[in-house]
Amino acid sequence: MKQRLQLAQLSLAELCSRRGNVFYPHYHLAPPAGWMNDPNGLIWFKGECHAFYQHHPMSENQGLMHWGHATSQDMLHWQHELIALSPGEEYDRDGCFSGSAVDDNGVLSLIYTGHVCVVDDGENSIIREVQCLATSHDGIHFEKQGVVLTPPEEIMHFRDPKVWREDNAWWMVLGARDTADRGMVLLYRGESLKNWEPKGILAQDVAGESYMWECPDFFQLGKYYYLMFSPQGLQAQGYSYRNLFQAGTLEGKWAPDSPFELTRTFEELDYGHDFYAPQSFLTEDGRRVMMAWMNMWESPMPTKREGWTGCLTLPRELFERNGRLCQRPVREIQMLRGSHQPIESSVFSNSLVLMDNVHRVELEITWDIGESKAEHYGIRLGDGMRLYIDNQCSRLVLWRYYPDEGLNSWRSIALPSHLELTLRVFIDTSSVEVFVNDGEMTMSSRIYPSPDDRRLEIYSAHGQAAVTGGAIWTLT
Repeated sequence: MKQRLQLAQLSLAELCSRRGNVFYPHYHLAPPAGWMNDPNGLIWFKGECHAFYQHHPMSENQGLMHWGHATSQDMLHWQHELIALSPGEEYDRDGCFSGSAVDDNGVLSLIYTGHVCVVDDGENSIIREVQCLATSHDGIHFEKQGVVLTPPEEIMHFRDPKVWREDNAWWMVLGARDTADRGMVLLYRGESLKNWEPKGILAQDVAGESYMWECPDFFQLGKYYYLMFSPQGLQAQGYSYRNLFQAGTLEGKWAPDSPFELTRTFEELDYGHDFYAPQSFLTEDGRRVMMAWMNMWESPMPTKREGWTGCLTLPRELFERNGRLCQRPVREIQMLRGSHQPIESSVFSNSLVLMDNVHRVELEITWDIGESKAEHYGIRLGDGMRLYIDNQCSRLVLWRYYPDEGLNSWRSIALPSHLELTLRVFIDTSSVEVFVNDGEMTMSSRIYPSPDDRRLEIYSAHGQAAVTGGAIWTLT
């Protein structure tokens, strides 16, 4: 593997030397160059946060999957490390697919899917996927230990292991696809990271609405357990499931050697355009933090012109409030705040400029819904992004309009019942993340404004809108 890693690093260095920066983020984790998708192996290890991710270091397009690697002291400022894994063994020759990381008595251990394409002829491709182990004593250089788990008979799609320690044992959940093309998550128990026994199906799509459940995560928060995963094949239903692929949770009760008893049906985690494959980990102080891939399969990706593709969301703390799973940016984000500008209470029509030439800001604003009579009102960045309240359908709408990039679409959520609506909005060079009423809902999307189209305004159309207050910070 050492020689392959060296060649991958050389390819990456060549890409880095000519990477463009018009859309490259300031405070989101992105690859130094090349392709990025799913976050893998998020872990706090020996005083640092480690983030691994699916990576193709040879080009900006999806290809043979490696594991990229970055470290951080605060989950916001990232140091790119050496590529951690490179495919090429008999069991992973066509890709080191997604997985997880654990601390095994001081040894940083990666559990990942070895992907082999046995027959590649489009729709009838035959693959073999097994679970593999790689270990490191310094947290940077990894040695492959081989295959530790093979799929059940007749199961072909069998990937993305998430491993954790509980009840004096190791546990693993795996995404899978049964012989009837229905998604499911399998559960395993291990006395060690090399020895696993099957514990059955944790959850499955009995109705057959999705054909594969990818990138599962399973954790306890408060009195419930949450199965977080990305189902493939869900069809749009009204305002729901508007993306080609989704990410969400099933809530329930579970104990080792007991079934997972659902207490709530599937709920999407994010309602923007670009959110997939979320994974969580525990910080040193016990917070459950999640990051996801902030792109979407089979959508335009304009950053390819710059020699890179993909980034991750802000790290988000997961928490329960009033029996619901919520998410907010980690508190460390406040360390990025620079200059501050208050937004005064006002009733206005037309538009008010907040800031010119916006590249990285945090905006918090509260709207008085009851006193706002405009047909629609909200926030806009240049001509291409609007986040607005539509009074005619009582929804909060995120619209991006970049026709030269093939992007013109809306995502929306129902307005909450509160009389006030507080939005916390993070804008980076090519992304916007919206947190509604302290994390009740979120909307995450990639945006692509030109350098001369980055004026940030609040506006009101066909009537007046009422702002009760807010603030805007530049982020360093």
